[in-house]
Amino acid sequence: MAQLPEGMNWYIAKIVYQIVSGRGAHKPQFDEQFRLIKADELDWAWEKAQVIGRMEENAFLNQKREFVEWKYIAVEDVMKIDALEDGAQLYARTEEPCDIDEYITITQTRAKRFFDYRRNVSPNVF
Repeated sequence: MAQLPEGMNWYIAKIVYQIVSGRGAHKPQFDEQFRLIKADELDWAWEKAQVIGRMEENAFLNQKREFVEWKYIAVEDVMKIDALEDGAQLYARTEEPCDIDEYITITQTRAKRFFDYRRNVSPNVF
């Protein structure tokens, strides 16, 4: 585990961006990023995460020559990490979906998509 200076802590921050391509006539897209932040207290970790979020807003032309913009929305959450060790919980959030079956189906679909992608990218891993 990395040693921190006295009084410093590790935090995980959730930074949310909206992705808009062209004129925005597409299914809404949001990128949720979890960032590791070193700070002496929660408020400072939140401030640092906001700075990172704003600094990493981006705009560029994609392959179709459409303007793509990553708009910083907010730092949605910041949580202190008590220990950096194998299996340590870094982030948790409780969901309260309206449709339980839909939530489970979406979660399983995302997990399968990730597994299939990793198997295709690195076939020797699985």
